[in-house]
Amino acid sequence: MKTKHLISVDDFSSQEIEKVLDLAQKIKRSPQSYRDALGGKMFGLIFEKPSTRTWVSFEVGIQTMGGGTIYLGPEDIQLGVREAVQDVARVLERYLDGVILRTFAHETIMTFERYFHKPVINGLSDFEHPCQALGDFLTLRERSKGRKRPVLAFVGDGNNVLNSLVLLTAKLGGHLRYATPVDFPPSSRILKRARHEARETQAVIEEFRDPRQAVKEADFVYTDVWVSMGEEKKGKAKVPSFLGFQVNRELLRHASKDVLVMHCLPAHRGEEITDDVLEGKSSIVFDQAENRLHVQKAVLIHLCT
Repeated sequence: MKTKHLISVDDFSSQEIEKVLDLAQKIKRSPQSYRDALGGKMFGLIFEKPSTRTWVSFEVGIQTMGGGTIYLGPEDIQLGVREAVQDVARVLERYLDGVILRTFAHETIMTFERYFHKPVINGLSDFEHPCQALGDFLTLRERSKGRKRPVLAFVGDGNNVLNSLVLLTAKLGGHLRYATPVDFPPSSRILKRARHEARETQAVIEEFRDPRQAVKEADFVYTDVWVSMGEEKKGKAKVPSFLGFQVNRELLRHASKDVLVMHCLPAHRGEEITDDVLEGKSSIVFDQAENRLHVQKAVLIHLCT
């Protein structure tokens, strides 16, 4: 049987995604029922970037399901610098039952997967963030108040998070409206794949340049940082393009009166989102953060048991 990975949202079928989300809800309700689910399996957390949620949620998730972890940070392995990616992958395959990779370049994960014939999970790359998107859709499930297809509006950078949200929306038949500056859209390759998928699922994916149009009557408004980790040198040149893209009270007046606000964190308060909105009654940002734990536990069980 071919090894399953989660490097892209596209690695899971629509049915698999629903199965993972269903399992995540069961795990959240009864975590003790899954305390032996990983049966002593050992996982590597290979991180080229700093992390709070991805690191802690995976480590807690694995250890509370009976597995073990070893953290390998930026100075420990230095993928592709100290040692070739394929050599590291082939060595670690002898020791570990799976790995979670958090890298700058998506190609690093793709190369690792070709030589590591056990589950590889993308904990973030410059192209996709599938675990974040799955956790977000678990949150949408919980907070949609029975609405069959709530409208999710994303305002900001066409980055890895938006790429994964676009694909997941397409696979689940959802409704996503996004507004990005003209120079910072989501991946054209992702959009092409999503539009193909949407023909089967009847998903609606709409593009806007004006954030006010994107959030009009939206049930959820989502944003992320304008300058991602690894882009710091581009920051001064990039930020002016996002004038008018801040999620603030004025923008939210165009959304549904019961709108809920999402952010994958870390947040640059006062930049892409105002402090009063992040801390306001409409914010479900920390529910999102919690759901990373539950959905990743479900992913681990799906891939590794």
